Amino acid sequence: MKKFRKNVYLCCGYNTISLGTGRKEFHPKKPRPGIEHYVQEAGRGVVAQIPSAELVDECVIGNFMAARFNRQGNLAGFMPTIDPALLYKPCTRVEGACGSGGLAVYTAVKSVLAETADVVLTLGVEVQNTVKAIYGADVLAGAGHYAGERKKGHAYFFPGQFSDRAGAYQEKYGKDFARKGMAHWYVQAVEHARRCPQAQEYHNTNPDLLGAAMTPPNPKVFVEHLNVYDCSKVSDGASALIVCSEEGLKKLGIPKEKAAVVAGFGQSEGDLTAPPPDPCELTTSKRSVAKAYEMAGLTVKDIGVLEVHDCFTISGLLSLEATGVVKPGEAPDFVAEGKSRIDGEMPTNCSGGLVGFGHFTGGTGVRQAVDLMWQVTGRAGDWQARMDPNRPFGLMISMGGNDKTVSAMILKKAE
Repeated sequence: MKKFRKNVYLCCGYNTISLGTGRKEFHPKKPRPGIEHYVQEAGRGVVAQIPSAELVDECVIGNFMAARFNRQGNLAGFMPTIDPALLYKPCTRVEGACGSGGLAVYTAVKSVLAETADVVLTLGVEVQNTVKAIYGADVLAGAGHYAGERKKGHAYFFPGQFSDRAGAYQEKYGKDFARKGMAHWYVQAVEHARRCPQAQEYHNTNPDLLGAAMTPPNPKVFVEHLNVYDCSKVSDGASALIVCSEEGLKKLGIPKEKAAVVAGFGQSEGDLTAPPPDPCELTTSKRSVAKAYEMAGLTVKDIGVLEVHDCFTISGLLSLEATGVVKPGEAPDFVAEGKSRIDGEMPTNCSGGLVGFGHFTGGTGVRQAVDLMWQVTGRAGDWQARMDPNRPFGLMISMGGNDKTVSAMILKKAE
């Protein structure tokens, strides 16, 4: 990917609560907010940080499956409900399965680079608790090749896909070895989430997280190589931020120290109809990360904090390997030894990641960008990692499907 010809900045982030099982506010039999509520809350949370919504030139909204979860399409039309000043502004809706949020940020970045906009309000949203989990699994199967994979796939389609990856990894590197790393990833995710009030696992008080995480998988009721603790939960929520040019920052009156600059971006697409080239590797993620490193002129040694797409604990481990933080087969020990914790060698998913924060699919990539922006600018509060001045960059991976649609982005505090 070519280098950017001008600086692009992120600022003014906002995350709603990730609502679902585990949150005290959640009750499956009581009415809950709809998709309009989340669009408005996240959007207004951003607009409140700028002088006026009039300064927004364009909007982008990322979403995966509102047409099935909520029987609602044409989501761009919800953006004017955030503020009357957004009426008749240009707006684009983008979709890339669970990587829709990452694509929304990428689309906004391209608008700024194309100089069609200086200030882009970028939002990602999903409301999924409208159906039972088993029916939701069928909806989410649309992130894979439905015609070719669904009939022979597991009833819990994506847990089945990543169970296969976990099984292959266990066969290659050792069952107990891999299970230990996956279990410690879950413990880390929840303990990080307990620091973040918006996280779905914020209220989790289980005193024996490791014991729960070591529960043997039961293929009779779920899948062969994952237990329920290995999985991100069904979540409702939205995240939003501003993507802007330097001129946009000036218009908004945002000081650079409150913004992050995009140092590199990598976007890659795998073949949706083909199985993973290597089930023990996130090949498309690895390609996207390599592109981001190349654009930024950096290596993994420059990265001080990570936001990776841990839809399952095994994808968290594989993401560490895809970034080059560790070599293939080394992630379980790295995690079990605490090196990916918030106070560790490579702080990872400091607000909990998808397992801990929650995974409102179409919005997760925007949430990751918001959280990474806060990390590199030192504004994450109780879940702030200590940024090494010699490694001031943060890297995120937003992944759609079984490592098919992947955006990787590198951020640094603006100067």
